[in-house]
Amino acid sequence: MGYKIVVVGATGNVGREMLNILDERQFPVDEIAVLASRKSLGTEVSFGDKTLTTKDLDTFDFTGWDIALFAVGSEATKIYAPKSAAAGCVVIDNSSLYRYDPDVPLVVPEVNPEAVLGYSKKNIIANPNCSTAQMVVALKPLHDRARIKRVVVSTYQSVSGSGKEGIDELWDQTKSIYNPTDDKPAKKFTKQIAFNVIPHIDVFMEDGSTKEEWKMVVETKKIIDPKIKVTATCVRVPVFVGHSEAINIEFEDHLDEDEARDILREAPGIMVIDKREDGGYVSPVECVGDYATFISRIRQDSTIDNGLNLWCVSDNLRKGAALNAVQIAETLGTRVLKKG
Repeated sequence: MGYKIVVVGATGNVGREMLNILDERQFPVDEIAVLASRKSLGTEVSFGDKTLTTKDLDTFDFTGWDIALFAVGSEATKIYAPKSAAAGCVVIDNSSLYRYDPDVPLVVPEVNPEAVLGYSKKNIIANPNCSTAQMVVALKPLHDRARIKRVVVSTYQSVSGSGKEGIDELWDQTKSIYNPTDDKPAKKFTKQIAFNVIPHIDVFMEDGSTKEEWKMVVETKKIIDPKIKVTATCVRVPVFVGHSEAINIEFEDHLDEDEARDILREAPGIMVIDKREDGGYVSPVECVGDYATFISRIRQDSTIDNGLNLWCVSDNLRKGAALNAVQIAETLGTRVLKKG
C-alpha cells in the first residue's frame, strides 16, 4: 500500500513543482487529489503521464487521506490546514503560518530529520523559508564540526520567490525596456526589477530589517541551534529561478577551508563546485531543476578568528519549497507512517 496524497494549491508554481517531484522521486502514491480555489477550479495539471483536474478546496473532505502538501498562502492555510489535521491527514505547510509555532516542527530533512516526530502535537509540519532552507543545509555539517557563533548572509533572490506575478513582471519589464512606447511600471515589486536589484523582500519591521531577514534569523535558530547569531540582508535580483547567498561564518573553533570543503562534499544534499578558475563556481541559471544545494567560493576569512566565506546556490522552487516538502513527506513515511 502507498499513500493517499493531497496537493493544495496545485495550480501555482510550487504546487506544480510538488507534483513533478512526487513523480520524479517515485513517491509511493496510491491516490492523489489536486485542490485549488474556486477561481482555478477545473484547471488541469500534470502528474507524470496523467492529467489531473483540480477539485474545490472549500468542499474537500480530508478524511481518509494520509498527507496534504500545502502550497497556498497563510490566509488559506489558516482555514484549511486545521481541517486537514483534524481529519487525520498530516499537513506539510509551505507558508509561513506555522513556522514559529513551538508545537509545530520546522524541518529540513538533511539537517533535523528527527524533528518530524513532533508532528503529532498538531498533525502539522512546517517547511522553512526558501532562503533559510538552502543555507541551513550548508551550515549544519560545519556547525557539527566547529560550532558556529555568527552568520552574516546577503541573499540574491530570484523573482519566482514572489510567485507567478513576480516572474511576469520581470519578463514584461525586460521586454518593455527595449520598446520605449510600452512602459511597465512596478506593481508586484516596490521598484523596477528589470536590470535592477531591490534590497527589500517582505514588509519592514520596527528595527529596520525586513520580514524576510527576520525569518532567516529565527528559522536558523529553530532548525539548527538557538545560540547562533544571524544577521541577513535580503535582496531581490532580476533572475527568474534560483536563489544565491554570500555567507560569512564565524566559528568557535578553527576550521580550515580544505577541511570545510571535504565536510561539505560528504554532506547530504550538497554539491561542491569550487575551482579557483574562470567559471569554477555555480550560478543560479545552472542550478534550475536540480535537487542539490551548490556550494562554491569556499575560502578563509582573514579579518576574523575562525572565519569562512562561501557561495550557496539552489533552485528555490525545489529545495526552497517543493523538494523540501516532498522530502519531509518521505521522512515522515520512513520514520512514522511506514507505508509503501
